[in-house]
Amino acid sequence: MFLYCSFPGYSVSLTALGPQNRTMHFVTDFVLLGFCAQREMQSFFFSLILVLYHLTLLGNGAIVCAVKWERRLHTPMYIFLGNFAFLEICYVSSSVPNMRANIFSESKTISFSGCFLQFYFFFSLGTTECFFLSVMAYDRYLAICRPLHYPSIMTGKLCVVLICVCWVSGFLCYPIPIVLISQLPFCGPNVIDHFVCDPGPLFALACVPAPSTELICYTFNSMIIFGPFLSILGSYTLVLRAVLRVPSGAGQTKAFSTCGSHLMVVSLFYGTLMVMYVSPTSRNPAGMHKIVTLVYSVVTPLLNPLIYSLRNKDMKDALSKVLGLTASQN
Repeated sequence: MFLYCSFPGYSVSLTALGPQNRTMHFVTDFVLLGFCAQREMQSFFFSLILVLYHLTLLGNGAIVCAVKWERRLHTPMYIFLGNFAFLEICYVSSSVPNMRANIFSESKTISFSGCFLQFYFFFSLGTTECFFLSVMAYDRYLAICRPLHYPSIMTGKLCVVLICVCWVSGFLCYPIPIVLISQLPFCGPNVIDHFVCDPGPLFALACVPAPSTELICYTFNSMIIFGPFLSILGSYTLVLRAVLRVPSGAGQTKAFSTCGSHLMVVSLFYGTLMVMYVSPTSRNPAGMHKIVTLVYSVVTPLLNPLIYSLRNKDMKDALSKVLGLTASQN
């Protein structure tokens, strides 16, 4: 007995080898719909994303250069910040170039392996960002709550170790979900109403339900999101208690200013992340998913350097030197 099914963009063939055995030909690529709009709106989206992308590269690249070239910034706090800025460059580059190319593409296809490769780097870099935010919160806790012991605890060696742990752990977390999801049978349709390969749409395209795999991935994502988030909350709860005990108003202002920028970044990143993957809005239409994903994958990496530089005098001075503003003023 032979059964042939055909759909636009893919084909499926099931050949009976016996009462219980069949051979299935799976899809070899996916279609990323991206932003479905009129030609004028597509041009607007392309221009907007292009501008945001290059501003993100410029802003975060300036921070990386400032931390590298300015000796005053060769401290753990700024070394973490420099690595975080470099991470933002990698993070935005894992999705935006393909997003831009996809806007005017006629086929809008991405290969099966390319889809899961993008999935891996996009979410691994996002996981690394979660770990970096947690480590940076721990650094602020030590600096404010244990200032006398800070130099002996946060040594250069520990700083390097924590940075390596963040990068390595971020990239070691997602092979398991990638393998589990990629082993699901995708026999059609192959259309993903998104501009990135996201686990939600991929589960919806699987030929057979996979509740156990979904549960494993959901639990895994929750641990990755809430583990660092609770660590950040714990660190800043202790920081807040210590700051409120400082008798000097100037001391409180300086401490709040130092931590305020970090908290703003945490709020931006985790707020959109939880709306996307934790809150009930995760069942909202694809349009909501696209907007939220666009915020935390494109807008947030752009705002981070602005937040850090505008609220930090040392960083503003270093950026002025890097951008040549000091020389021009003289």
